[in-house]
Amino acid sequence: MTVLFTTHPRYLEHETGTGHPERPARLQAVLDGVRASGVEDAVVRVEARAATRAEVERVHPRAFLDALERFCAGGGGDIDGDTVAVPASWDAALLAAGAGLDAIERLDRGEADAAFCAVRPPGHHATPDRAMGFCLLSNVAIAAAALADRGERVAIVDYDAHHGNGTQAAFESDPRVLYVSFHESPLYPGTGAMVDVGTGAGRGTTVNVPLPSGATGDVYRAGIEVVVAPRVREFAPTWLLISAGFDAHRADPLTSMGLTSGDFADLTRELVGLVPPGRVVAFLEGGYDLEALAHSTAATLAALAGVELHPEAPTTGGPGRDVIDRVALLHLS
Repeated sequence: MTVLFTTHPRYLEHETGTGHPERPARLQAVLDGVRASGVEDAVVRVEARAATRAEVERVHPRAFLDALERFCAGGGGDIDGDTVAVPASWDAALLAAGAGLDAIERLDRGEADAAFCAVRPPGHHATPDRAMGFCLLSNVAIAAAALADRGERVAIVDYDAHHGNGTQAAFESDPRVLYVSFHESPLYPGTGAMVDVGTGAGRGTTVNVPLPSGATGDVYRAGIEVVVAPRVREFAPTWLLISAGFDAHRADPLTSMGLTSGDFADLTRELVGLVPPGRVVAFLEGGYDLEALAHSTAATLAALAGVELHPEAPTTGGPGRDVIDRVALLHLS
């Protein structure tokens, strides 16, 4: 199996400042992971294209985009206590938003069996009208909206340790998109309660799995088996998008979860099997320990290519299985 690997050198120009965890060095760690994956021969490297205004406006209102573009053009600065923009950030954000769109077009043409988008800035905290949590534009949501608008049914699985409040906000009333989030709770941004299941026509298409600190891979794997796989079969998606945040790794400085790179390999492998080949796109979200990020990228790329790679042993024995059972009761009863 072949995997598109899409990135762009201009992501490095999104400078967040000394000491900021979402830093350009993360992309070098990801590239180190490509080399360590053992599947470099199966990796097709491509450069992302910028999303157009029309593509981005499927998710973000024009007024918000105009304000963000002006802010960057005026020199940028702190958007909030976590989120930074510089003049180059606007172009970097459009290229990050376009990476998934380009990957979808290439998969449509049969250029690979799956895709991994190594993007900066990340996206899953950006709500339709607010940049936050290191994120400027909602990369996964923009790709999902493009697919939904052409008649596809889209499942998004987000295993970043932080809840993807922006992705949820984009689709909580949209029955065309199923959003599943595994996340540490309590943790920034404080959203993602189990009882948040969507609204209106989208009721039941938001599945939140708020896990306690220290949750291990066996708990996540149970969540895939007991909750995600049955719900996905019922929803019958034609595409799967993965918010591949690696900050649930036990070495990450911003979280307290218990996963290893071996767990990300297993989770990705199980998720890929939920849709046909050529219909899976993974997007880099979090992950702030550089060594863990490299190992997790390697394991995930290998899994996308159909190869098992465990740079570290998968984990067991942590808390959270009761959460899985309660989520299953809520969504599958």
